[in-house]
Amino acid sequence: MSRRKSKSAPAGDLFTPEPGSLPKPSASSEFEPLPSRMRPRGLGEFVGQAHLLAPGSLLRKAIEADRLSSVIFFGPPGTGKTTLARCVSRATHAYFASVNAVASNVDELRAVIRQAKERRRATGQKTILFIDEVHRFSKSQQDVLMPDVEDGSVTLIGATVQNPFFALTSPLLSRSLIFEFKSLTDEDIVEILRRALNDAERGLGALKVQAQPEALAFLAKACEGDARRALNALEIGVKSQRRPTKFTLKDAQDSIQKKAIVYDRDEDGHYDTISAFIKSMRGSDPDATLYWLAKMLAAGEDPRFIARRICICAAEDVGNADPQALVLANAAFGVSEFIGMPEARIPLAQAAVYVACAPKSNAAYLGIEKALRHVKEARVQEVPAALKDASYKGAKSLGHGEGYKYAHDFPGHYVEQEYMPEKIVFYEPQDMGYEKKIKERLKELRGKSGPVEKKLTMKNEQ
Repeated sequence: MSRRKSKSAPAGDLFTPEPGSLPKPSASSEFEPLPSRMRPRGLGEFVGQAHLLAPGSLLRKAIEADRLSSVIFFGPPGTGKTTLARCVSRATHAYFASVNAVASNVDELRAVIRQAKERRRATGQKTILFIDEVHRFSKSQQDVLMPDVEDGSVTLIGATVQNPFFALTSPLLSRSLIFEFKSLTDEDIVEILRRALNDAERGLGALKVQAQPEALAFLAKACEGDARRALNALEIGVKSQRRPTKFTLKDAQDSIQKKAIVYDRDEDGHYDTISAFIKSMRGSDPDATLYWLAKMLAAGEDPRFIARRICICAAEDVGNADPQALVLANAAFGVSEFIGMPEARIPLAQAAVYVACAPKSNAAYLGIEKALRHVKEARVQEVPAALKDASYKGAKSLGHGEGYKYAHDFPGHYVEQEYMPEKIVFYEPQDMGYEKKIKERLKELRGKSGPVEKKLTMKNEQ
């Protein structure tokens, strides 16, 4: 059935607005979020990531020479991964095909790649295949990309907030250059906000808003290097006013209710922060210890996870230099679980500071590592007959327990006896705290037992 064309609008002008109606939003209209409108149109407008884009850097030279191979951009949200991918496309005059790994599938990938090949044959134009959240692709989806990434049918730019060395397959990593994006500095964020306030075409310049420097500084700090969050907060703060003429510190505070903390419970933010926490305790820095503890607590980390790590550090890094450290850490574990947050922060802080300030010795940790290695690599020693269990009927006929010397029956509660057929030193106390006393006692006892046949060392032992 044919349809008659309307006489009220000429062909090709079907969406022309009637007088008095709202215009159809353009690509840079006020209906589009400010972060999207303010995306840099080229490398010259890009702010931040100087370590990647400095003159003479690998990435900069590859872009300018149009010799960019497939790359993976990873880093916190709002740091310019998608924006830089678009800038690369414009700088190299490549067709930009964007796919989101959350909603995409193998069929869509193959269709995009097929179109890229046809475009290359027909026009000679290259295609940049941008895959946002590439870590969401399954192994099979990542494998689909392999042949066409390798033969150059598409130039892959993958973006992810996760560490690609854990999130992506080895074949994809081996065919890509990896570039880590850092959180934007406060100065970077302020510069981006000022551009948005001054840009009358895409930003908020037409409103002629005067922003207080302290208001922009507050947004920069509160958004933790996330330009998208900062621009959204600025737009909300300005447009929520009936007649915006000024953007004050109070406006900035009202526009963003809670400071953003980059901390993913199962990703790099989680593991990097707990690593810094443990290493600060090991390094005897109570101030850094409290800072990383505060970050984890503010981000909503499970207090039990933190308490377990304090206990491990107390045993591994303090050890017998101060045996009380493990007792206190274990007590903090139980108390924090019993009382819950927010009060649990207090016993956790007490235990963490105690461990940080305690004398350090990893001798017990090194000792068990040496013993485990020896058990796994060398012939397992036979339990001496005198030490075998003699509590059951018939043990005596086997010679079990025969000749065993009960230490408490001897002066000083010590008697020379074979406890291990091959004498090996696993535990070597250090001259720190209480362990210095242990070292002196063992030196005396080991001297009574005669020469040690073997002394093991660990490769990583200092």
